[in-house]
Amino acid sequence: MAKLFPLIPALLGALALPVQADWYLDNESSRLSFISTKGGNLSEVHRFLTLHGNIADSGKAHLRVELESVSTGIPLRDQRLRDLFFEIERNPEAEVFAQLDLRPITDLAPGAQLELRLPLKVKLHGREHEYMAELLATRLDDRRFQVVTLAPLVLQVEDFGLTESLGMLREMAGLPSISLSVPVGAVLIFTAR
Repeated sequence: MAKLFPLIPALLGALALPVQADWYLDNESSRLSFISTKGGNLSEVHRFLTLHGNIADSGKAHLRVELESVSTGIPLRDQRLRDLFFEIERNPEAEVFAQLDLRPITDLAPGAQLELRLPLKVKLHGREHEYMAELLATRLDDRRFQVVTLAPLVLQVEDFGLTESLGMLREMAGLPSISLSVPVGAVLIFTAR
């Protein structure tokens, strides 16, 4: 019995790990998509293939989006977005910052959900803008949770100084219009380490 006593603190520490650990984004299981609307009535869904992110034990969340990984299903359009719109040579990534309280999420039983409303700061093309996000957190198991957007986050192109770049894209594509409002949706899965 005396040999078991040294194991008890180790077991308790292992059980507490998901609460006290940093959480890292599972890129393979996560998705960040956006909708573009052209000509006033044709909307298409696109996505970014490479995301990096973590949430520190303090609740400080940081998501990095590799803009080069934009995927619209049309290689020429992808290249134009990279070079003309995002200007990835000077602005290779977009970033999202947030501060959240991890305890209510880590206290959830597997399968349980919690609605969150919190401010996010989006950094894109050298500019920052704040938004209020409506999110749903779901505890998947003792080492993973998922965060999804309950409502799309609607980014305005002008907030990031991209109106002129969008105009160039519109002209190159021969379109009468491309919407200046871009709805963004996310499914993000975090794993404890």
